[in-house]
Amino acid sequence: MAKKGKYLPAEERRAVIVETVLTLAAEGNPSEITTAAIADRMGLTQGALFRHFSNKDAIWEAVMTWVSERLLERVDHASLSALNPLEGLEAVFFSHISFIDEYPGVPGIFFGELQRSEDSPARRQAKTLMEKYSGRILRMLDAGKKAGLIDKKVESRVAAGLFIGIIQGLVLQSRLSGAAVSVSRNAAGVFALFRRGIEEGDQS
Repeated sequence: MAKKGKYLPAEERRAVIVETVLTLAAEGNPSEITTAAIADRMGLTQGALFRHFSNKDAIWEAVMTWVSERLLERVDHASLSALNPLEGLEAVFFSHISFIDEYPGVPGIFFGELQRSEDSPARRQAKTLMEKYSGRILRMLDAGKKAGLIDKKVESRVAAGLFIGIIQGLVLQSRLSGAAVSVSRNAAGVFALFRRGIEEGDQS
């Protein structure tokens, strides 16, 4: 993570601003984060904040860009490190869960942007991330079918939606249970059910 301090190069300062938003999002409702709160947490004036970003939308765009780049980087590393597409799906799943545990404010930021009625650069980033992520899951499912590891009767788009929905459900459960409850608490059991549902030989 970026180092903190009042005197930082511009690129490092922008990184610290993004880090601060992620921290504030983990502590409360991301939609209630103001530029005043960001500046106050950093010990800056809002004027100093706006020397690096033109407005709040620009900050949120930078945050979503950061999230997209880091999450997809982890997903790609996890899938490429796996022995086969089915193991790749499992590796991606737990890599994503680990990412959320490390940055618990990310889901709130992401879904907050998707739910916005008006268009914005950050909302477009969130939609693009969802499309890229879904595309990766679809390719692994199709590759698993070709390798004879995933039942060919499984509808890839439905399975991809369920994969993402499981992660969303775990996030919701952790939020309802309390801030101290890790999203990974039920992850292993839930993924085992998903895997049994798509694996070749397990379909009736």
